[in-house]
Amino acid sequence: MDSPTPKGIDVCLFRERILDVAEEHFRRIGHQKTSVDDMAVHLGVSRANIYRFFPSRSAINKLVCGRFLDRTILFGEAIADVPGPARTKLVALLHALHRERKSTFMRQKPIHDLITAATNENWAVNRAHNEQLAGLTEAIVREGIEAGEFGVKDSAQAARSVVKSFMPFYHPVLIEQGVRSGEDTEAGLLAQTSFIAAALSTSP
Repeated sequence: MDSPTPKGIDVCLFRERILDVAEEHFRRIGHQKTSVDDMAVHLGVSRANIYRFFPSRSAINKLVCGRFLDRTILFGEAIADVPGPARTKLVALLHALHRERKSTFMRQKPIHDLITAATNENWAVNRAHNEQLAGLTEAIVREGIEAGEFGVKDSAQAARSVVKSFMPFYHPVLIEQGVRSGEDTEAGLLAQTSFIAAALSTSP
């Protein structure tokens, strides 16, 4: 019987190593074409060893996807932390998130396909990502309220409305459709962010 991990390897580190290998394969050939056997061969263990750390292949897909989504949130937090007017930060955040997701489709199609699966199948990691995005947006809106830039009173409700109106420029399927049809998504988002900022600035 195989040992749980190669001799001398920390259990937690080996689990992360499995995810590293899965991510490498997903980037190169996509999650649908990557098998557990591929991961096992790369690591020099049996597929049974992989399943000692993860209950299913689906769990690996979701955890790797979570890695990509977490990096997006870190990227967004860096923008939100830059000193400046809330309106400027909010517009910069939405445009950066749109460009990042559009770039993923155009330059990292296998990862785009993984995020599409997470979105279409409503994976928990995608729901958590959307909640984090709403929280990040809420923090900026709250700054704007405190600075007198925004006239809305409920920052949480306003943030949910912002994220909802932004989704046509962030949903991976709609991003793909827009690019394939030759749509100027940047121009469309510019108009949408102008509308959002104006709506937030309007006093009730």
